[in-house]
Amino acid sequence: MSDGRRRYEKIAEELRAEIASGTYPVGQRLPSERDLAQRFKVSRPSVREATIALELDGLVEVRYGSGVHVIATVPKGGVAGITDFGPFELLEARRAIESETCALAARRITAEQLSELTSLVSEMREENEHNVAQSEDADRRFHELIAESTGNSALFAAVKTLWDARQRSPQYKLLSQKVRAMGVKPRIDEHTRVVDALKRGDSNGARTAMRDHLARVIDGLLKATEAEAHARASAEIAEKRRKYTTA
Repeated sequence: MSDGRRRYEKIAEELRAEIASGTYPVGQRLPSERDLAQRFKVSRPSVREATIALELDGLVEVRYGSGVHVIATVPKGGVAGITDFGPFELLEARRAIESETCALAARRITAEQLSELTSLVSEMREENEHNVAQSEDADRRFHELIAESTGNSALFAAVKTLWDARQRSPQYKLLSQKVRAMGVKPRIDEHTRVVDALKRGDSNGARTAMRDHLARVIDGLLKATEAEAHARASAEIAEKRRKYTTA
């Protein structure tokens, strides 16, 4: 898989071809996430990102507790949809970059910026009760302000680029819909811990608070896309959590 394409795109392409050829006819369940990961020699989050691409194409349906089932042999519109960065690779990049950005911000952030961060947390809290989309917008401004407070334009550009990629990615948009349907909203306590560490000028504490926050975002997306039977899925989700939440 060294042809320049994203791993999940290559997996999705091969599965599309097998669905079209009848290897997996309409009504049949795709192999388990574990089996596909072993076959393609990739991580299971990469397989899950491929499944999301197939779901956007209208080829498969995720039936929670039952698995991923084929529902059509040809993508909607006759061609595969546009793909972008996978949600898990985006979050992995955000965790790496924003955690260190937050550590640097703890040494450089101003009192005025801290006050603005506190206001954004209050905005998230209020909008969680009325308009989750607005709360998520406040969430983005919160993270970008931390990057801006470092005074490092390259870091700010990197963080903004990752958020822009999240906004345009069809795969991330679908996941966001699933997460919202489960009632998941920006976590006020996690953002508050980040602000508290920044107020103390605690670089290590700020780094840890941001890493923990983004680990829980990953956890929420994993739960929202869980498709295997309960017993198997629980074990697989636990393994993914270990991968994405440990240093």
